[in-house]
Amino acid sequence: MLSVALALDLAFGEPPAALHPVVWMGKLATWLERLAPRGNVPRLAYGALMVILGMAAFVLPVQLLIVYLRDTSPVAYFLFGSFLLKTTFSVKGLFHAAEEVRLPLVEGRLEKARSRLRGLVSRDTTSLSESQISASVVESVAENSSDSFVAPLFFYALFGLPGALAYRLLNTLDAMIGYHGPYEHLGKVAARLDDCMNFIPARLTGLLLVAAGVLLGKGGGSAWRTMCRFHGVTESPNAGWPMSAMAGALGVQLEKVGHYRLGDGAESPAPLTIAQAENLARVAMFLAAVGHVALVLLRHAN
Repeated sequence: MLSVALALDLAFGEPPAALHPVVWMGKLATWLERLAPRGNVPRLAYGALMVILGMAAFVLPVQLLIVYLRDTSPVAYFLFGSFLLKTTFSVKGLFHAAEEVRLPLVEGRLEKARSRLRGLVSRDTTSLSESQISASVVESVAENSSDSFVAPLFFYALFGLPGALAYRLLNTLDAMIGYHGPYEHLGKVAARLDDCMNFIPARLTGLLLVAAGVLLGKGGGSAWRTMCRFHGVTESPNAGWPMSAMAGALGVQLEKVGHYRLGDGAESPAPLTIAQAENLARVAMFLAAVGHVALVLLRHAN
């Protein structure tokens, strides 16, 4: 099923919005948000209710449907499952988004690169330099290697399609309402659950990037040392692991001004660094997929 899902992703990218469960999740979250009450405690409780309703709307029906299809039509189960699994991760989309920023940088069109970077990061991009834009893209590629592939694959391996879909739901809610400011209380439950679910995948992604660095001759030892030293400097308890491993493997320093610095590399990130980060992420994802296949074969052997 994973091989077909990956083939769909690499060949076609994201399905139309009308068929994409993650788009539906976003629409449900937007609709529920409009009904949110005022007051910190009511908003905290309502945020928990949003998670529960999301699970009831997406995960439970999928569980019931796949059980039905598995018993009645193995072919339909396989095809539906492959499509649904593909919608929980985005490999082609991640690298396409990175290239959408890298190519204008290569051409010297900073304004266009800043504009396209807004699709990858939440920070203000209006005054970022070429090096800062490159660093932002590298960080996004590293972090999303976990969020967009390793984490959904991890929960698929543990709990099947419902597990991958549950992860994607929480990750979507966290992206929409799980940050400080007006969503402080409304998104707190989603954000904390997302942190918990990413605890193992983020660290696993860091290790996969270290292994990718070894295989590509990009400084596996440096990636390991940098990850061990800098993984805890980000506000997120998880994002620092893959980002610091990437910084060490590439020998650069990744900085979000006023927030953190990852690594002590002498080189400043550049457009070429983005391409190198993409290659490392591809190898890390490949290793994750191979690990999943090996686990499936081991289960069948027993």
